[in-house]
Amino acid sequence: MTFELPKLPYGFSDLEPHYDSATVEIHYSKHHATYAANLNKAVEAAGWQGKSITEILNGLDAAPEQQKAALRNHGGGYHNHCLFWESLCPKSTGINSGKLADAINAKWGNFESFAEAFTAKALGHFGSGWAWLVKNKAGELEIVDTHDQISPVSLGFKPITVIDVWEHAYYLKYKNVRADWIKAWWNIVDWKKAEERYN
Repeated sequence: MTFELPKLPYGFSDLEPHYDSATVEIHYSKHHATYAANLNKAVEAAGWQGKSITEILNGLDAAPEQQKAALRNHGGGYHNHCLFWESLCPKSTGINSGKLADAINAKWGNFESFAEAFTAKALGHFGSGWAWLVKNKAGELEIVDTHDQISPVSLGFKPITVIDVWEHAYYLKYKNVRADWIKAWWNIVDWKKAEERYN
């Protein structure tokens, strides 16, 4: 199995003004593409052709020692970005009903409290990484962050939605002000996709 760059469900400029077209294009066609290429090299070196990305991320403990870091970093980088692009849409519909909305309200009391907690996790993450809404092994929602390209899949979580807080994800438009990027991100979250993943 060769891992390819998935087609974006929107154009580079469709997330404007919240996510600028220059950043989307570079982020996707350079950063994500490099993870895909390096993942394919690592898979070949490990002799793991034919495995799905989830099989790779769930099986890192069994990976050849010399390829373990490459599979974790490039496999995580590839899959994290796939999930990230799928989690965005040109105009967020918000989340007012459905099983995910019910679960958020049950856990945090209301959407506003959840949004505050998620924003705090994303803003407080030190260095490069991601903030995630996930379902844990008990089927409960959690907000977690992961460093570098560690995948929540490898940690036993099911991703629901995600924000990329690596500087390359926002620096062209938002410079060093991560808070502005996080605030903008709420306008382009695809809650329909999040609901699908939750269900």
